[in-house]
Amino acid sequence: MTELRKKPWNRVDQPVYSIASAWNGKANMNICTYAVPVSMKPKLYVVAIYRNTCTLDLVTQSREFVLQLLCEKHYRLVKLFGKTSGRNTDKLSKIKFPLGSYQSIPYLTDALAIVHLSVLDFIETGDHISTICRVNAYRNLSIGKPLTIRYLQQKKIIRA
Repeated sequence: MTELRKKPWNRVDQPVYSIASAWNGKANMNICTYAVPVSMKPKLYVVAIYRNTCTLDLVTQSREFVLQLLCEKHYRLVKLFGKTSGRNTDKLSKIKFPLGSYQSIPYLTDALAIVHLSVLDFIETGDHISTICRVNAYRNLSIGKPLTIRYLQQKKIIRA
């Protein structure tokens, strides 16, 4: 497909993240592509979470989560994290990648980086709820290529 035929928001490749959330003994991970830093001082992110999901329920209760920058080998997790509901599937039990815990929130230890976020506000934004979040801490974990929308298209996980 030529660049001029693409919608403007599909012309630039975007990183793929996962939201790791936990509350009251329940934990979940979900795919996220709508995440962007929006302020340097204080360091803030806007992260959109799909409506009617287990992730949104957990984040609403805990008001915190870990944003994980995924690497290319994590492409196998997209179907589990994005097409399966955490309400009726224990996603963490199906992960074949090593897990760690940060502030009682599980995360992929081989992610490129993690960012611990606290929710300052929730904003209604169409089919997602956008969260304005403060960065509490971050860790760079590994070196590699970030998982991107184009890589998922090449692997035929998502359509172009």
